[in-house]
Amino acid sequence: MEVGALIIIFALVVLFAFLGLGAWATVKAVGAAKRGVDRTITQARRTVEDTTLKARSMGQGGVAGALAQLRLDLRNSMRATQAALYQGVQADSSLKESIALFERLSRHGHELDDELKRLEQEPDRKRIADALPELRERTLKITKSADSLRWAARDRARRFADDELALLSEQIEVESDALRDWSRESVDDLAAAAAAWDAGQEAAGGPGAARGAEPGERAAQPSQRAGEAARPAEPARPALDPSAPTAAYPWQKAPRPEATT
Repeated sequence: MEVGALIIIFALVVLFAFLGLGAWATVKAVGAAKRGVDRTITQARRTVEDTTLKARSMGQGGVAGALAQLRLDLRNSMRATQAALYQGVQADSSLKESIALFERLSRHGHELDDELKRLEQEPDRKRIADALPELRERTLKITKSADSLRWAARDRARRFADDELALLSEQIEVESDALRDWSRESVDDLAAAAAAWDAGQEAAGGPGAARGAEPGERAAQPSQRAGEAARPAEPARPALDPSAPTAAYPWQKAPRPEATT
């Protein structure tokens, strides 16, 4: 009975765990879908606003066209700088300080954009025309600062790429020269091959061992010559000794027996 109760309790725990995991996965999926929808809506709204500002800056003159052009310049500069910094920080962590400065600059940019947007609904055009020089100056300061950050980050990334490319080119040149040097074998390969050959010849007692004894033989040659000079001269032997056995070579055929009849 107790075993059955334990099995039921364990089954209930597993069931609740699966239900909780399913609920958590559902919440995460809904949240991700909501964020995706929000991003899509924001992107669509931004595209519509940009298209409207371009149309106003080109199709309308006077105060309305000037305000639209200021907003368009501000948005393009800030957006390009944001993309350059946030993409560059993935490869260069030193851009985090630049991002902090850009975020402070963005607050001033948002304030100016909101002010320009409100002035588009302002009916007093003369008041707006009087405020345009100051608005242009503020827009120029913000865009100039944003452009400076963006180009500095791009110059830094290009400098790092150039340095890496130069180092890589040097390494490739060295490797290419080594690959073209086919006239010489590696010193290590030659030494290893010579050592292996000598070891094999010494083990077999072949020519390698005889070569190893050459220095001793050369050292003994002077004493042998001196001993030969001290001996009395022996009578010359004929070049061919009939009594000596004839040397046999492996490539010679065996002699045929002579006929006795």
